[in-house]
Amino acid sequence: MADTYWLKQTRDKPLFEDLLWSRPENKRHGGKLLIVGGNLHGFAAPGSAYGVAGKAGIGTARVLLPDKLQKTVGKLIPEAEFAPSTLSGSFSKMALAQLLEAAEWADGVLLAGDFGRNSETTILLDSFISKYQGLLNLAGDSIDYLINSGDDPFRRYNFVITADIGSLQKLARPTVIKHGFDLLMMVNVLGELTATIDAQIITKHADNFIVASGGQVSTTPAPKESRWQTELPAYTSVWWLQQPQKGFEAITSAVYEYLN
Repeated sequence: MADTYWLKQTRDKPLFEDLLWSRPENKRHGGKLLIVGGNLHGFAAPGSAYGVAGKAGIGTARVLLPDKLQKTVGKLIPEAEFAPSTLSGSFSKMALAQLLEAAEWADGVLLAGDFGRNSETTILLDSFISKYQGLLNLAGDSIDYLINSGDDPFRRYNFVITADIGSLQKLARPTVIKHGFDLLMMVNVLGELTATIDAQIITKHADNFIVASGGQVSTTPAPKESRWQTELPAYTSVWWLQQPQKGFEAITSAVYEYLN
């Protein structure tokens, strides 16, 4: 694959500067994002995503959590809503109708993570992913559910995956992805992979954030920090739902804004 498909962004020069100036100025036009995640023993991922979505310029954000968290989180996130949970505190499969209804309200959905390990939650997420046809961003351990579903993880349209290299290795099989790849090799592999699927991929490798979509790839030098898998998906969700026809450009611009 020729490296003409590889666009390089720096932290002080965005690739798509026009998008930075064409964002909604009025919050009413900033879009609606549904953030889903959490379990009785952890809700940092959806909680952080909710705060970051506000910084990223979302118009309205709603958070859906298991109802076992209502006493704990109700006062911390007044806007939170709660769906049926299992006895162990993860989402129950009975939450599907409420999740689909909330998703129908939204312009996009972020499965933020902290779902925990539960067979009922697996059924719920698998059903939701197969039924929901809107813009969907998968992050955190929601990707584990995708990997373990047994189906082709790239079977649906309109979704973004924010994943580390280890998760991508499992998602992309039989495509070979290795930690030892240099940046050029990783760019070529992800470009070739996304040329054949509808998913858009965000990962971090060789001290760069990599965005791959429709055979195009952008890279941006990245700092050595560990919060990107929690915070960056919120930025990309907001940018993507505000520019749904320009997924690659929007997500690349979201990376730029996240770093600045």
